[in-house]
Amino acid sequence: MTATYTFDVFSSLDGFGAAGGDWTGYWGKQGPELLDHRLGLYSEEQRMVFGAQTHRLFARMLAESSEGDDVRDPWVTRMTQLPATVVSTTLTEPLDWHDATIARGDAVDVVARLKEESDVPLRSHGSLAMNRALMAAGLVDRVQVTVFPVITGRSGLAPVFEGAADFDLDLLETRTLDGRIQELIYRPTLHG
Repeated sequence: MTATYTFDVFSSLDGFGAAGGDWTGYWGKQGPELLDHRLGLYSEEQRMVFGAQTHRLFARMLAESSEGDDVRDPWVTRMTQLPATVVSTTLTEPLDWHDATIARGDAVDVVARLKEESDVPLRSHGSLAMNRALMAAGLVDRVQVTVFPVITGRSGLAPVFEGAADFDLDLLETRTLDGRIQELIYRPTLHG
């Protein structure tokens, strides 16, 4: 039996994973339901999978943050305590992350192997380019998109599905958090 792989991503309504200017990681729209739900998701036993760029970004944000910053929310702290695999050809160990190892090679090969070997589900938060490649290879079982009620047309950064293949999506779950944030979980199938 292969482990389930979830591509977990935050997005503005217009499909950006981040924004410049004064926008925060939640676009300032997080609330107690979202934060409690996220902590619940990350309280389950699982292995995180990151690309090198996302790992560097998380490590830098954590190092530059202080108590009370969004980066130190309890679910993020829990995420950093989970075992992690970082797919990279450039990083060296030891990584500044609890129980993280580097996997060298192509992400498709690494994740295919992890899916076969892992006794726990796999989850990736962010790592957009890597997850687009994994989707194209048919390795993503669930796409979990948390849509924040903002449009970042001028300041949007990191288009979530820029350059992705075409996919049909089967809706598996949906929920509204804090009365304004949508969580959508899909099973992707390559279109065509």
